[in-house]
Amino acid sequence: MGIFVLNLNSSMINLILFGKPGSGKGTQAEFVKNKYNLKHISTGDVFRYNISKQTALGLLAKSYMEKGDLVPDNVTIKMLEAEVNNSSNANGFIFDGFPRTTLQAEMLDEFLKSKKLSITMTIALEVNESVLIERLISRGKESGRVDDQDRTKIQNRFNEYNKKTSTLINYYKSQNKFFEIKGYGEISEISQRIFNVIDSNI
Repeated sequence: MGIFVLNLNSSMINLILFGKPGSGKGTQAEFVKNKYNLKHISTGDVFRYNISKQTALGLLAKSYMEKGDLVPDNVTIKMLEAEVNNSSNANGFIFDGFPRTTLQAEMLDEFLKSKKLSITMTIALEVNESVLIERLISRGKESGRVDDQDRTKIQNRFNEYNKKTSTLINYYKSQNKFFEIKGYGEISEISQRIFNVIDSNI
């Protein structure tokens, strides 16, 4: 069994990115990851990896999913813990898709605290919903993704996002860790806005 040493440098950057579908969150996460040498932890990717590799946590998560149940928070957080613990060379982390509730945010804070870490900031990409709808419909035509071609389904996804993130936004605002970024314009312009916020707050 190898010895794992986590970089506990005080300059570690731990980010949570928020953004509605079509906001360009995935694209920007890649730029931020590369610029600051962060590990991008996507909940969806972590789930798929653990299930495909049939890890103990993956099999446990799959057992809930096959019954149509939500995977319990403690299973999800254990998967994320494993990702953090296996990333000793990262200068920090971008959490994507987690947390989705205040309880999950509290669990993430507790875990990071146990590593002498904390969330540095949360960044939300703000784009007008009418612009996002057109983006998604255009993307859906190219990809063939059905739920990106139905305006009602797209709006439902936005409503779900707004409902879930509103309490989270308040949670991080109360810690002075929430920042909104204008998510329109050239991709490089958006990236620079994000970099400016990060550089001003680390």
